[in-house]
Amino acid sequence: MSDNKIKLKIITHEKVVFEGDVDGVYAKGTQGDFGVLPNHIPFMTPLSIGVTRIQMGDEKLFFSTVEGIFQFKNNEAIILTQFAQNGNDVDVAKAELEKQEAEARLGSAKTKEDIKLAENMRARAMAQLKAASKLQ
Repeated sequence: MSDNKIKLKIITHEKVVFEGDVDGVYAKGTQGDFGVLPNHIPFMTPLSIGVTRIQMGDEKLFFSTVEGIFQFKNNEAIILTQFAQNGNDVDVAKAELEKQEAEARLGSAKTKEDIKLAENMRARAMAQLKAASKLQ
């Protein structure tokens, strides 16, 4: 691997969702959006629910990611996340239905815990839809 690439792995509890050499990684941290390019200083941050964009030459890949950790050191990046899905693999109709169900739950939620669960469910569905539509 040259100094002009980042070795990236996106890992969930079940599997390695992506592994490859990339030109840049852009994600949503709990403190806001961020991006890293080759030779960035070491960096670690918690992730929020959102879309992770990977730049590979002229190609862009979009993954919905649900919380976790991003770590970068020596041109190696690791994303450890609860859930990750390539936008190309999203079942848009199912994600839209999950978003609607989450919004219905939000409307009838009675406890803070129910509200948080419904908000997370909606955020996950929206991240999937955003990754599928390749918006960033």
